[in-house]
Amino acid sequence: MDGMTLALVFGALLATLALGFWVSTTLLVIGIMTMVLFTPAPVGSVMVTTIWGASTSWGLTALPLFIWMGEILFRSKLSENLFAGLSVWLTRIPGRLIHVNVLGCAVFAAVSGSSAATSATVGKISLPELRSRGYDERISVGTLAGSGTLGLMIPPSIMMIVYGIAAEVSIGRLFIAGIFPGILLVALFMGYVILWSIMNPAGIPDVREEDRLSLPEKIRKLRLLLPVILLIGGVIGSIYTGVATASEAAALGVLGSLLLSLFSGTLNWKTFVESVEGAVKTGCMLTFILVCAAFLSKAMGFTGIPQALASSISDFNLTPLTLLVVLTLFYLILGCFLDGISIVVVTTPMVLPMVMAAGIDPLWFGIYIVLVTEMAQITPPIGLNLFVLQGMTGHSIWFVSKVTFPLFIALLLAIVVVAIFPELALYLPRAMS
Repeated sequence: MDGMTLALVFGALLATLALGFWVSTTLLVIGIMTMVLFTPAPVGSVMVTTIWGASTSWGLTALPLFIWMGEILFRSKLSENLFAGLSVWLTRIPGRLIHVNVLGCAVFAAVSGSSAATSATVGKISLPELRSRGYDERISVGTLAGSGTLGLMIPPSIMMIVYGIAAEVSIGRLFIAGIFPGILLVALFMGYVILWSIMNPAGIPDVREEDRLSLPEKIRKLRLLLPVILLIGGVIGSIYTGVATASEAAALGVLGSLLLSLFSGTLNWKTFVESVEGAVKTGCMLTFILVCAAFLSKAMGFTGIPQALASSISDFNLTPLTLLVVLTLFYLILGCFLDGISIVVVTTPMVLPMVMAAGIDPLWFGIYIVLVTEMAQITPPIGLNLFVLQGMTGHSIWFVSKVTFPLFIALLLAIVVVAIFPELALYLPRAMS
């Protein structure tokens, strides 16, 4: 009966979401139906206490603050400064300014936390510049779509906050655990650019004369990046050293982003109000999703399904490696229908008991689930980032999918490396202790 109940609940959940219903409302309705049909528990009392407890969680305060930080910097001159500050240092590396896509997305990801926003914002600046200089459109579009997924991994990440709340894992430790895997992804993406440029030299134009700057001039350009790098370092460093919790670091990030925006001349009443409105809308949406997901998780607990799933690990003798392979395929399929946050809140209550029963560290699993969700964002031909780049460039979805596929393979390689060497994700959080 447990298997049939799970199939009915999960099938109804996917069918409702596929029809386009709001994620939060769907989670709430499915939770109510699950309790009414399969448990004798009092629905009203359980729903009220669960939603109240989830909505008053202290860890939840980091969510709107980090979103507000990204909204403020989104309206600043950050994207323009990224290209100007990075481009002068990359002219001698094979691939040249294509690396701005990768490094620019990595820096912007640290203040945005959104995959689609990272691709769109960096793309608005880099694509026109790369086209005007004669760079091959294939490598320009492909690296931008793939590197945009760094918005989910580079801390502070909204995806990690959502997983931390859903799985009751320390958000600060998740942020720190994402540092080395994030660096690994950047290295893999830049390695692909170098390899592609060596194999396709005609697609990478020569350096223009105006880009040949002396060392003192390059250092002056680097000052454009220094404020943002200091802000990111301050936020992450305060968490790692124990000076601040994730929520307190988020508040510091908001203050720093306001000061950066003020000194850059982009902070005015209009941009301030727009940033607050954007943060409130996104924060409320995600909070509603999280509290409804908490209720669905509680409803699933009353049915006994999580415990049954956990025991199935021993019954079927699934090794941790086999389980991860199955889950990777499962998440890639879900990525065809759902965005990353929806994938996390929908599946965590059902998957986490199996993962813990298999002896997999839930902190490490948080990094794994971010990696596979990144893959889902560029899964051909219906990943979210692919549609973002299709709209920006005017190319067909098949063209965008084809040029992004090598980055998809790089993400798959990153999952393999992190699975073989779990200390990549776990070393820094353990060192925090």
